[in-house]
Amino acid sequence: MSSELTISVGQYSTQGRKALNQDFHGVVMPREPQLSSKGIAIALADGISSSDVSQIASQSAVSSFLEDYYCTSDAWSVKTSAERVMVATNSWLHAQTQQSQGRYDKDRGYVCTLSALVLKSTTAHLFHVGDSRVYHLRGGQLEQLSNDHRVWLSGGQSYLGRALGVNPQLEIDYRTVQMEPDDVFLLLTDGVYEFVDDAFLIAAIRSGRHALADAAMAIADRAFQNGSADNLTVQLLAVESLPGQQAGEVARQLSELELPPLLEPRMEFDGYTIIKELHASSRSHVHLAADQDSGALVVIKTPSIDLRGDAAYLERFLMEEWVARRINSAHVLKAAAPTRKRHYLYVVTEYIEGQSLAQWMVDHPRPALEKVRQIVEQIARGLQAFHRLEMLHQDLRPENILIDASGTVRIIDFGSTRVAGVMESAPPVASEDILGTAQYTAPEYFLGEAASTRSDIFSLGVIAYQMLTGRLPYGAQVAKSRTRAAQNKLVYQSALDEQRAIPAWIDGVLRKALHPHPFQRYGELSQFTHELRHPSQEFIDSTRPPIAQRNPLLFWKSLCCILLLIILGLLRALQQLH
Repeated sequence: MSSELTISVGQYSTQGRKALNQDFHGVVMPREPQLSSKGIAIALADGISSSDVSQIASQSAVSSFLEDYYCTSDAWSVKTSAERVMVATNSWLHAQTQQSQGRYDKDRGYVCTLSALVLKSTTAHLFHVGDSRVYHLRGGQLEQLSNDHRVWLSGGQSYLGRALGVNPQLEIDYRTVQMEPDDVFLLLTDGVYEFVDDAFLIAAIRSGRHALADAAMAIADRAFQNGSADNLTVQLLAVESLPGQQAGEVARQLSELELPPLLEPRMEFDGYTIIKELHASSRSHVHLAADQDSGALVVIKTPSIDLRGDAAYLERFLMEEWVARRINSAHVLKAAAPTRKRHYLYVVTEYIEGQSLAQWMVDHPRPALEKVRQIVEQIARGLQAFHRLEMLHQDLRPENILIDASGTVRIIDFGSTRVAGVMESAPPVASEDILGTAQYTAPEYFLGEAASTRSDIFSLGVIAYQMLTGRLPYGAQVAKSRTRAAQNKLVYQSALDEQRAIPAWIDGVLRKALHPHPFQRYGELSQFTHELRHPSQEFIDSTRPPIAQRNPLLFWKSLCCILLLIILGLLRALQQLH
């Protein structure tokens, strides 16, 4: 395989027998690093004939898709990026329609179809609304990938069931195809595919495989000769080569950078002066250093000596700085801005003087509930910055949380972070290890199930519980429960005891955040932090003592009355029998 994705493209569009071409099309083939992080995008839009402004809609839809898609976060998946762009475009077109004569007649509004492909790594992602078509040609077999969103009425009449600009909500068809070299994708408007059969499409591509622009023109010309009265647009995209498994920014760094030497105080290293060691473990070595150009203090993290032969570990190690560069939050450690070329594999971040949450918990064994809330809320804001970019932290624990002198809380370690967009670019190096720390890892990880934002919520729940109680909610049992049956037997240990003054409803909030089953937990971090301050009626009711405890006299009076009524009822029944 090649080191990168390469394609060839042929496009042709004409108004045909119409006075105006209401179709619009385009393709973007970026260079690295966007080629690996975002892929190649191609789009085709077809305006409706009854509207005098649908050509504006077509041009806006394609232009917005091809421009705005590349402005979305590299961390987002292709699906998230493309769908958000399409939804935004639909909202704008619908607003234009509402301000025009199309407000009362949608067929005269800013309406068009849109079919788009994004080719990233070895996968083709299809997004489709309307009745343009996308085909896939492989080995002489032509397959239609898209569905026609056209509703047929009696008498051969029809209308578009779905299109951009018609409604404020947009339903988008999405599917993926694993690509192979020599695959060809075809994007055609209805004015073409309704007048050209599959056999001609296949023959035209075969004869024009190395001149796709000529093949596209030949297909459009055949539709015209066969009587098409519509606009004619053809896009042909052929896959020339596919990237290897390790394509991408992180992989390139792994192949280009040397492993660093052991660092020691006063040592000069790649433009830095090492001051002292901050931390050393089996996973990494962390040093305080001064930038020789600016004098700024930074933290340099180098890979563990013992794991330098582990490709999966090195990939995760480099991902830490990649993640830090893309998150902007006061509660997440920032990566230091690169100022010169590196020669070794290491991570540089800002230096913050403070203590880990683990040490803070040792120093504050019985913190006030309000202080715990403040810390949890700050951690949650940091986690939300991850989740907004489709990232899962996956290793939230007290050692990975820093509290500075002002009380600001930051998440400081991202070596286990799962990034949706990067997972698409190249499959990670195989590793069966659970990345997080067992005591704080959500139960679903031990079942091999897919993680979600609820998994990070579980880890945050463990931290909140530990700060309040000094222990773990399930002890060491979660890591030992490797089957669903075993997890169903997990017993949550109440956070309430005689030693700490914790409101009873707080225990209900923690219990929900720490439920073994993900879908029984909070769905959003904001829900968890809100209920830590504002108890829901559900938890208040569940913690209210029974009436026998609240008002014993009323309880016994009521019970006596009930018993008396039962006795009277029995006596009356006996009298009736006699």
